Amino acid sequence: MKNLFYFFAVYLYFTAAYGQQNSLPTIPNTKPFLLGVIDELQSKELGEKRILNIYLPEGYHENDTTKYPVIYLLDGSADEDFIHIAGLVQYFNFPWINTLPKSIVVGIANVDRRRDFTSPSTHEIVTKKYPSAGGSQRFMSFIEKELQPYIDKKYKTSTTKTIIGQSLGGLVATEILFTKPQLFDKYIIISPSIWWNDGDLLKKNPKILQATFTKSLDIYIGVGKEGLAPIFDNHTMEEDAKLLADKIKQTQSKNIKVHFDFLPAENHATVTHPAVFNAFRWLYSKTN
Repeated sequence: MKNLFYFFAVYLYFTAAYGQQNSLPTIPNTKPFLLGVIDELQSKELGEKRILNIYLPEGYHENDTTKYPVIYLLDGSADEDFIHIAGLVQYFNFPWINTLPKSIVVGIANVDRRRDFTSPSTHEIVTKKYPSAGGSQRFMSFIEKELQPYIDKKYKTSTTKTIIGQSLGGLVATEILFTKPQLFDKYIIISPSIWWNDGDLLKKNPKILQATFTKSLDIYIGVGKEGLAPIFDNHTMEEDAKLLADKIKQTQSKNIKVHFDFLPAENHATVTHPAVFNAFRWLYSKTN
């Protein structure tokens, strides 16, 4: 009898719930809230289609003469960093703040970040853990030969370009800085995975360190209290980021500015948002 009573109680509950759901009135004049647009770019360099999430600043019009700086965001999927970085850009554009110039944000959605953001490795410990790794050269060619020309052709862009990368994204942003520094004017490098290939990038002698390097670059490097690298236990995230900043500060070029930012209250999962906030303030402060 008790079981029969329980069955009918449950039956009546779900019947009533279903009836309530079906009786809910539809909300008139409901529209989607749009943050940006989505472009699809077929890449010959990568042999695949790539998704681009695009934020256009308030007041952007195709027929206007105004041209906008472009911020290229690695890990730029909607479920990664695109929404909150676009929000920071909009925040710094508010008239009562007016720190950051109105900018276009290009979020590069991932297909295989371990492949795209890493250089080839001869370390067995690396190749076993990251079997798809080693495609950074192709990814950098995609940015240089396909992505930037596409954005410049389709949107009203100025010549100022910024890249934002965190973790492995910070690693490939550093590789771009060391091998193709002309691709960007401002580098926001957060918690870079410099431990990759046992810190091989720190052993390089890039042309940005030479007195003959004439392009003006602003470089922000931020890191939280993050501890040991996932492999190569002779590396810690904080120390590697500091070594990277110190290396760049040794440049003989008078056109390089670099700022190291340690955020001890943040870890590897929480550092991106506050670091980008600090980076924008530093990059566009009057004293930089």
